[in-house]
Amino acid sequence: MKTSLCRLLLAGLLLAGAVARAQDKNFHVFLCLGQSNMEGFPGIPAEEKSYAEPRFQVLAAVDFPALGREQGKWYPAVPPLCRPNSGMSPADYFGRTLVAALPADHRVGVVNVSVGGCKIELFNPEAFPEYIPNAPAWMKGALNAYAGNPYQRLVDMARVAQQSGVIRGILLHQGESNVGDPAWSTKVKAVYEKLLADLGLNAAEVPLLVGGLVPADQQGKCASMNPVIADLPKLIPTAHFVSSDGCEAVGDKLHFSPAGYRELGRRYAEKMRPLLRVAVPAR
Repeated sequence: MKTSLCRLLLAGLLLAGAVARAQDKNFHVFLCLGQSNMEGFPGIPAEEKSYAEPRFQVLAAVDFPALGREQGKWYPAVPPLCRPNSGMSPADYFGRTLVAALPADHRVGVVNVSVGGCKIELFNPEAFPEYIPNAPAWMKGALNAYAGNPYQRLVDMARVAQQSGVIRGILLHQGESNVGDPAWSTKVKAVYEKLLADLGLNAAEVPLLVGGLVPADQQGKCASMNPVIADLPKLIPTAHFVSSDGCEAVGDKLHFSPAGYRELGRRYAEKMRPLLRVAVPAR
């Protein structure tokens, strides 16, 4: 019995050591979640598909048969990053901008699990069982892609990502479906804290970056939510607001244009860059 126990302990130590050796401290991983703007509004300019920077990668959260991507594996971060039928999102230029600002031996990875039209409740393990049955029919395809549980898929993929790199931040873009909800901020806090707990993360080391919706200067239909989002750091000390002011929108006034996604993504990166505390040598 003692011999068997010793063998199990030894195996555990060896496994832990192997994981530690495989984990690259210079591989900065970010979890992305939200609704359609983080998912990526359909329509990817051709020039964006030719992006080729091996230091910016995406962990496929679903299978992408047409692109040869398998769930749970890393690939060059060429859009779409969320699901096969999604488009550009802030995650694209967040990663491109951030990796360009880091030393050559550093990498950036993203894991994007988002669902267009969803409320924040979808990412709350306690609330989603009641939310799913009442979800609209057009949302079912996205939900099915995540086996009916987007939160768990995000956690599962995050754990895969932790085998290769270190989770450095969480990017949220959500709120259109919660306009007028006085409890939205508290609900976001619950999701953030649950993610940290499930992944063994420390809030001081893994900030939450939350972007504004299509703004009033673009006649955004949900722009009234932006002051609420901007106040989130008052409730969550490790949260940071990313302004969307001036980011171009498309005609529906709910989604950003490719130019808008580029600018918003850059702003997410600019907000995150000093939080990484990575020294960049003079060039």
